[in-house]
Amino acid sequence: MPGTTIQTIELYKLYLPLKEPFVISLGPIHEVQNVVVIIRTADGCAGYGECSPYMSINGESIDTCFIVGQYFAKVLKGKDALHIENCMQLMDATIYGNSSIKSAFDIALHDIVGQHSNTPIYKLLGGTVNKKLETDMTVSIGDPQKMRADAIKFAEQGFSAIKVKLGENKEKDVERIRAIRDGIGSSYPLRIDANQGWKTPDNAIAVLQALGEFGIEHCEEPISRHLFMDLARVSAASPIPIMADESCGDDHDAERLIRLKACPMFNIKLGKTSGFYKGIKVARLGAAAGMHMQVGGFMESRLGMTAAAHLALANDHITHCDFDTPLMYREDPVIGGIRYMEKGVIELPDAPGLGAVIDDSYLQKAEKVII
Repeated sequence: MPGTTIQTIELYKLYLPLKEPFVISLGPIHEVQNVVVIIRTADGCAGYGECSPYMSINGESIDTCFIVGQYFAKVLKGKDALHIENCMQLMDATIYGNSSIKSAFDIALHDIVGQHSNTPIYKLLGGTVNKKLETDMTVSIGDPQKMRADAIKFAEQGFSAIKVKLGENKEKDVERIRAIRDGIGSSYPLRIDANQGWKTPDNAIAVLQALGEFGIEHCEEPISRHLFMDLARVSAASPIPIMADESCGDDHDAERLIRLKACPMFNIKLGKTSGFYKGIKVARLGAAAGMHMQVGGFMESRLGMTAAAHLALANDHITHCDFDTPLMYREDPVIGGIRYMEKGVIELPDAPGLGAVIDDSYLQKAEKVII
């Protein structure tokens, strides 16, 4: 279709400050370093995508995304934007991995398809709006009393659940959770994320068993992602349900974990799956295995989190949302997109495509390349 031929592709580096450092076991994050992709077709349609690379998780940085994105722009220029499968195959044939920057292109392509069909992305993926989306709110790892104070603040704001970053050692992490439970009470929904910090299965089992008394809903990625063969043993010994995150990237990872009976839950992120095209495959595999899943993200703006919300509506087995990072921004560069209501409720506009764009005033100041 000549009108949907990709004519130009723009890449922008988006740097934005956080209200305070966001700290996990893999290290602190002091500012947002994202890449925005805009794909323009011959008929004037513009599709927007965004990625938030994380060097220690997907092996990408804002600079690698900016360079690899130019490779993709060159191979996709002149192709039909509506043929997403073909575009994804071209990117995979161009370079292995690089799931973060691939996700930005995938989101932009789905945005174009949605606009041309006058359909929101979640409907393209087979979803409906018959589900309430609520985000948790995350407490950074740090001093137990600071973590307690943050948890109390989030509980008073009415978030449906609090997620706590852990991953140091048993004594410190138990102290942290005990302090938080002392602050918010024993019944407030609480989730934890070790980000691989407990490393070995035996160490993780010891920590998880020590935390079993605190009524925790689930734990994300307790051991090193490379030890996925041992994750089933951790799951069997843990009183807390285990959710795979870093070890569950695309559909191939998901299928492997399911075959291993490694864990009962997945955390799906578009930046790990390379976007919607493979993300929905992960969700369908998890649903077929009877799993309950979460959709989360890295440090995306409301544009990237709007994409995540579309995915969350696409499968009824997706029961948890971790969409809080835009609330950590000092500035909001997005027009349209999801809205954060009281108590962490997420509202998604029923607009065609993604329904969100980056404010031009931010793009005008950004380093960019146009191909």
